[in-house]
Amino acid sequence: MTKVIGLTGGIGSGKTTIANYFKELGVPVYIADDGARKIMQSEVILEQIKTIFGNAIFENNVLSRPKLAEIVFKDKEKLDQLNAIVHPAVKADFEAWLLQHEKYEYIIYEAAILFESGRYKECDFIITVTAPEEIRIKRVLERDNTTREHVLSRMKMQWNDEKRISGSNFVINNENLKKAREEVVKILKILNIKQNQS
Repeated sequence: MTKVIGLTGGIGSGKTTIANYFKELGVPVYIADDGARKIMQSEVILEQIKTIFGNAIFENNVLSRPKLAEIVFKDKEKLDQLNAIVHPAVKADFEAWLLQHEKYEYIIYEAAILFESGRYKECDFIITVTAPEEIRIKRVLERDNTTREHVLSRMKMQWNDEKRISGSNFVINNENLKKAREEVVKILKILNIKQNQS
């Protein structure tokens, strides 16, 4: 049976970079954010979002993700309401994807809020990606058209590294990309040994 490896880390930690390293090494990767993006284009989901958040977050009938993010990352209750719509749909999408990849020994399920959403319970192993806070902030500012204040408010909404690490099997420090890549190779070797022993 395919083992699910949860991959998580705070905003700007470089989860997607690490996920791509696994992909290069032949491990299929499901990115929860991409799944959510796809799902949030479905009319059923959009109607549910419109009911809660109103028309103000739509521009020419198209959902404005920055406007939605502006609301939910300032208000935990609104974030919980959004997650209640999107998470079950992402879970169903992932399960369908998993069936298509059941011939693989491992797959990576990459999610920023793996612990917060409770999805960690469905993982066989968990990897947390870390990086110093200032590096993370710098990465997000370079990647997104946003402010330092907005990045910090998003960080506050997520678990801190210490809490994530306490529930993880592996930790990758993603400050130096070369070393982080070496960690990915090392983890895969350990997982293969565990697979052969079971």
